[in-house]
Amino acid sequence: MKNLKKVGKYLQHKDYKTMENAVLEQKAPVHVSVMTNEVLDNLITRRDGLYVDATLGLGGHTKSILDITNNQSKVIGLDVDQEAIDIAQNNLSKYNSNVVFRNSNFSEIDRVLLDLEIGEVDGIVADLGMSSYQLDSSERGFSFSRDEKLDMRMDSRLRFTAYDLVNEMSVDEISKVLKVYGEERWSRRIAKRIIQTRSEKPISTSAELATVVYQAVPKKFHPAKTHPATKTFQAFRIAVNHELDCIEEFITKAIPFLKSGGRLVIISFHSLEDRIVKTQFQHFSSPCICPPDLPMCGCGKRSEIKILTRSPLSPSEAEVLNNPRSRSAKMRVGEKI
Repeated sequence: MKNLKKVGKYLQHKDYKTMENAVLEQKAPVHVSVMTNEVLDNLITRRDGLYVDATLGLGGHTKSILDITNNQSKVIGLDVDQEAIDIAQNNLSKYNSNVVFRNSNFSEIDRVLLDLEIGEVDGIVADLGMSSYQLDSSERGFSFSRDEKLDMRMDSRLRFTAYDLVNEMSVDEISKVLKVYGEERWSRRIAKRIIQTRSEKPISTSAELATVVYQAVPKKFHPAKTHPATKTFQAFRIAVNHELDCIEEFITKAIPFLKSGGRLVIISFHSLEDRIVKTQFQHFSSPCICPPDLPMCGCGKRSEIKILTRSPLSPSEAEVLNNPRSRSAKMRVGEKI
């Protein structure tokens, strides 16, 4: 799914630069994993299984998998953020022999498994949300609540940052990014304000961008419970990291690696993500798509998964109370046929 094929060179270029070594703080950051009980209930089909945590983060879901299986299972943990992997390795140090860490985007799951000479796994989980660490402590400008360098790259090897997009794209390109990736009603108005502001000086920090958006959106239309820049930050983050294209690519590559009866569990956090997951699950669960009047199948398509969640699962009221950031989470589960 190529949502924005012509929004400028900054969204299409995937060149990399040399990764700088991440430096760990002495005290590892804490992140509360979302819908852990639901993940375990739907993912674990055998206690001595082989599982993939395709979005490792700080290791919360992986730790829960190993705990509930009494350390009998093994987990391959992928994350595009090397800094997060460094922290996860520290958090999961007592499980060293049961975890394999790989600094890769979840859309590269096929390459990772083939490199490890693994043909099948018992389950795969992907949590598409931002970790609390990335929002609060990464200092990459993901959040509008503090003044940080406008970066937004989950993978620091990516060449282009949010700063590049905000300060180099045209008003039409910015407007399209905000409308498509942020579903932002005021996309054109915000884009024009960005262009006007950067004509005087570059927009360099998250706080500066948040201020621009705050001023661009008419005050009577400011959301009651969220900052008016929420959708703008979401849009630029998705654009910088090619997130939506990665989701479709991930699902397409992940399903063939599941054993029969293996589960694919995906947690999304906004409608754009959930729509892609739902559409992909429907595609892979559908049988022959030939016209009904055709005497015999000509497409060769067959159902590859059974959808176990016709409607997405949501976090419990208790979880939302304890972790408000979980409130928008939606979980879908498919089982390999």
